[in-house]
Amino acid sequence: MLQQILSFLVDTAAAFFVYLLLARFHFQWLAVPFRNQIGEFVVLATNWIVRPARRVIAPLGGLDLATAVAAWLLQAVSLYTLFALRGGDLGSAPGAALALLAAVALIDLVRLSVYMLIFAVIVQAILSWVAPHTAANPVVDTVTRPFLRPVRRLVPPIANIDLSPLVLLILLQVLLFPIWSLRGTIGGFF
Repeated sequence: MLQQILSFLVDTAAAFFVYLLLARFHFQWLAVPFRNQIGEFVVLATNWIVRPARRVIAPLGGLDLATAVAAWLLQAVSLYTLFALRGGDLGSAPGAALALLAAVALIDLVRLSVYMLIFAVIVQAILSWVAPHTAANPVVDTVTRPFLRPVRRLVPPIANIDLSPLVLLILLQVLLFPIWSLRGTIGGFF
């Protein structure tokens, strides 16, 4: 029972910070303004890991590589900790096992990013119906706009009803199938 409690606590804490780091990375990549309640929370909650990482890791092509690497390393440490809590051993080839762990952590970041986009699309759809002028709406709109724009070109509104969020949600769900399959193939034991 103690192992289950520790696994739950490690997974929850790591997932919370990995999601925040991914949000910070994606906000910067998509030019989401940080001068709002959501942006300020993300920055303040992740500065403890991003600031030291920026001293070592420079931006790459305008992307906040330090934040992405921090999210990746935190996910890898989380996976290894959960694996160790279950009694796992890296075996006779620790280098290969660590390479698999790094690959699984990277796949997880892609998967979590897709989940974040799904969440943003759902929140945007709900806010557009119930509270279109809320402070979170511009943030969510900036996150989803680059992904909804190409879908809107292919799926025009029908009777003034925008079906593009629904189409995007279906496409994202379909994208999760190969991601999960790849994760299972590469790192089934992590």
